[in-house]
Amino acid sequence: MERVSKMTKNDIYEREFKASMRGYNQDEVDQFLDEIIKDYEAFENHIQKLEKQIEDLKENRPVREGNKPMPKPHQAGNTNYDILRRLSNLEKHVFGSRLNE
Repeated sequence: MERVSKMTKNDIYEREFKASMRGYNQDEVDQFLDEIIKDYEAFENHIQKLEKQIEDLKENRPVREGNKPMPKPHQAGNTNYDILRRLSNLEKHVFGSRLNE
């Protein structure tokens, strides 16, 4: 997949700013950049996880949280047939011979 971001966490970490006479407090800037790096790293990990899920789905390997395989869906035809058969048996049991009258 094509990366949208042009920066990496190392780009942020290694960025240097020029000091000026009435500039920002360098320690505060460093602390803020450290927080940004942590967030950036978390987003990178999340993106990688989502990209893997996309690839898995493209390969028809359904996955859910925890990488456990998803159960296969029931076939609708068999389920409907089973329901109709059970309903028929229930009607015979409840109404008995009155169904034929």
